[in-house]
Amino acid sequence: MNITELLYPINSFLQCQTPQSWIDEAIKPENLPILLLDHCNCELKAAQTAMLLLRRYAVDQQSSDALLAWLKPYEDFVYRKIGNGDFSDYVHLSKKLISKSDFEHGDELISKMVLLIKEELHHFQQVWEIMQSRGIAYDNLTASRYARGMMKCVRTHEPAKLSDTLICGAYIEARSCERFAKLAPYLDDELEKFYVSLLRSEARHFQDYLTLATKISLTSIDQRISFFGDKEAELIQIPDQEFRFHSGSFANCS
Repeated sequence: MNITELLYPINSFLQCQTPQSWIDEAIKPENLPILLLDHCNCELKAAQTAMLLLRRYAVDQQSSDALLAWLKPYEDFVYRKIGNGDFSDYVHLSKKLISKSDFEHGDELISKMVLLIKEELHHFQQVWEIMQSRGIAYDNLTASRYARGMMKCVRTHEPAKLSDTLICGAYIEARSCERFAKLAPYLDDELEKFYVSLLRSEARHFQDYLTLATKISLTSIDQRISFFGDKEAELIQIPDQEFRFHSGSFANCS
């Protein structure tokens, strides 16, 4: 499938395109370290979000502990500065996850989220390797307001909370893929190939989230998709002061 075909459902789902002012900011040479560092953080956060959904809704306690152990080396490195960033020898998920008997969609949530975690952690490692090759250190970086702005609109009662969270996940994944495609033509050969490969790998993620949201919700999710689509477009288009992978527009960029 070519890039245009991959992007069609993504662009049809999103309510707006990335502002050109964000692209202009992203391709400034001085912003490359921030772009890669925040992208690396986003890959880990995507894995953490999927793990949180599994632990909260889908798996038993032993499986929950196994998930925590799976992500611990990555979290130790990023948040606690433990380890040297070489994850090649770490054992991944070491046991079959057991679904909670009282959650109807547990097996499907496990199947989709475990695959997503594997891919996101692999991409985290790939970005980190690129950073190392370019002499970019893994420093602390504040998060953008984007994901927080989406998640604060999630309802608090179930199953609406889970359904809304999955819809938010769909938009975050779709926006990431749209930005991979927007950035690729402006980057050097190595990064262009890398971002195109990420687009190919992650293009289906937003649909996986939507499929689960549809099955879990007691009513049609169309209205909530529209609601979060409007919110996501607002967050992407309003001006930001700090450049991040999911930041908004930059009215004063040069």
